Amino acid sequence: MFRTAALALLLTSSAALPALAQIPASQAQTPLPVPTSLPHALPPIPAPQDRDYPGTIGIVADITDVDRRIIRVTQTVPVSAGHLVLQYPKFIPGNHADTGPIQLVSGVTVTGNGQRIEWVRDTVDPHAFHLDIPAGVTSIEVKFEWLTQPDNAVWRVVMTPEMVNLQWEKALLYPAGYAHSRITFQPSVRMPAGWQYGVALDTVSFTDGLATFAPISLEHLADSPMFAGANFRRIDLDPGGRSPVHLNLVGDTPASLAASDARIEQYRDLVDQADRLFGARHFDRYDFLLGLTSRMGGIGLEHHRSSENTASPSFFTGPNPDYGARTLLPHEFVHSWNGKFRRPSDEYVANLNIPTQNSLMWVYEGQTEYWGDVLGARSGLVTKEEAIANLAEVAGFYDQQPGRQWRALQDTNNHNLLGYRTTNPWPSWMRGTGDYYREALLIWLDADTLIREATSERKSLDDFAKGFFGIEDGVWEARPYTFDDVVAALNAVHPYDWASFLRTRLDAVGPDARAPLDGIARAGYRLTYVDGLNDVEKRIQSGWANDFQYSLGFSLGANNRITGIRWGGPLFEQDIGAGWELVSIGNRTASAATLRRAVTAAKGTDRPLVMVVKRGDEFRTLSIPYHDGLRYPRLERIEGTPDRLSDILTPRRR
Repeated sequence: MFRTAALALLLTSSAALPALAQIPASQAQTPLPVPTSLPHALPPIPAPQDRDYPGTIGIVADITDVDRRIIRVTQTVPVSAGHLVLQYPKFIPGNHADTGPIQLVSGVTVTGNGQRIEWVRDTVDPHAFHLDIPAGVTSIEVKFEWLTQPDNAVWRVVMTPEMVNLQWEKALLYPAGYAHSRITFQPSVRMPAGWQYGVALDTVSFTDGLATFAPISLEHLADSPMFAGANFRRIDLDPGGRSPVHLNLVGDTPASLAASDARIEQYRDLVDQADRLFGARHFDRYDFLLGLTSRMGGIGLEHHRSSENTASPSFFTGPNPDYGARTLLPHEFVHSWNGKFRRPSDEYVANLNIPTQNSLMWVYEGQTEYWGDVLGARSGLVTKEEAIANLAEVAGFYDQQPGRQWRALQDTNNHNLLGYRTTNPWPSWMRGTGDYYREALLIWLDADTLIREATSERKSLDDFAKGFFGIEDGVWEARPYTFDDVVAALNAVHPYDWASFLRTRLDAVGPDARAPLDGIARAGYRLTYVDGLNDVEKRIQSGWANDFQYSLGFSLGANNRITGIRWGGPLFEQDIGAGWELVSIGNRTASAATLRRAVTAAKGTDRPLVMVVKRGDEFRTLSIPYHDGLRYPRLERIEGTPDRLSDILTPRRR
């Protein structure tokens, strides 16, 4: 709860962070000329200092207006006479970009001693509000609305008649000039009658729909979202454990909450396997927050003491969910250690309006992706066969990805800063967010198997996890890390030129650059391509029937719409881009099944594949010289080699 001397170093020492991560002497640049229409020149926004904000800020979020989807906020802020700047969070943790939805904030009204105090928005940073506090005013009341959205067109839906996903960082203002770890809030939430909630905050009281929580720093409040709803279930995942771990479910209907004992036991095994992997806990409590809904926007966001996720209403009651849905909570749980407790130093910023840098996302997300899949298998949430089939799909994707010709994996760490998860008609060429998750996963498999081979199986990446993330058991203040720290921790497990190992893979770019697939061979497997999949592979590569990525270089969407054209692939070479539909194949009406048969029939022949495509009123006949048949990725065992992959995925007994 309380920042150690590390934050003082962060704010005052040039040795604490790389140069680019230093907080400038003034958070704001020299203000631009102020328009003459403003009442006076605006002073710079104060930079955050390592000092306590005097007093406790009260905040009440009223989430009862679910029909109009409006969250109403009232804050009581201790103040003194003089200039005050209130900031709305801009750089949202876990988004790794400036995504604070200031556009949805309305009705900002400030009063002191019953009188209005007018504010002026900063002309450079619209997330900041300037006020002059009159003499004699010791507390102000700030009110505003967060106008949440009725559909998922621009911002995701966070309110439905059955549930609300309250994200504090989008529902508060805070005073500039102080580190967010040194600003104390006392939060309360007013919710509809009969609702229950899950949140990683300590409840002081819950009466007549008003939940009041213990005071907490702004840093941790912004990291403590709530799911509240009419249909709620709380499940103890670590009965009698050293610190509480719960699975909190809210659903569109009561029926969606009916998780079986067998499924619950898998999540209890997840907690056990994480303990055995890391050897320490860095939370006083952990709350999985899972909305089982088709009416709210999807989310998968990590927090230090909770997850924040949605899944299908049939997640627990219908057919086995897809692989990604089952490994989602393991991934988010790992983030408590990697990304929250151990945090990249250039993301360890002093408040929510200091720009974040993302140079170590291949650790933050990439190694988390690795451990999320591993723990998914070790806990039984997915089978070993499913995990291997998923790895084959990942390996195949990067084996065939052309974008590495111009863009290194390291540069994809910047992708969210270039435009938060923007759409992209050429993902195979542009690359993006998914690469520092999934290609980085391959790098960590490479490191794991290298350590195992070099130490005759005595050591593994498990030892790195325990040594790097398992320090200071019980502490949940962030401990930042740098590239050199990662290298040193790897060397402590097995001495090697880890700096070169990592940099050659992260910086690989150009016509000769290849995907980091050495770990697959060292694990005892080879990547191959086959023309038919088994049942497990079909479950993992769920879109296989419409997937021609590894053959013709595209996929078929709804209504035979051509999607995901691979840069440089056979269809790309026909001068086809976005917006086309497949009309016919040979003399047959188009369908995925017809196309699969045609590709199979053309294998090993010299006959081109003839297709008619349509865009608007334009038709075009294509003659594609492709003769290699259907291709889907598979990992095949290399006989006579150690099956290290199976060992990696096997549950730990101690």
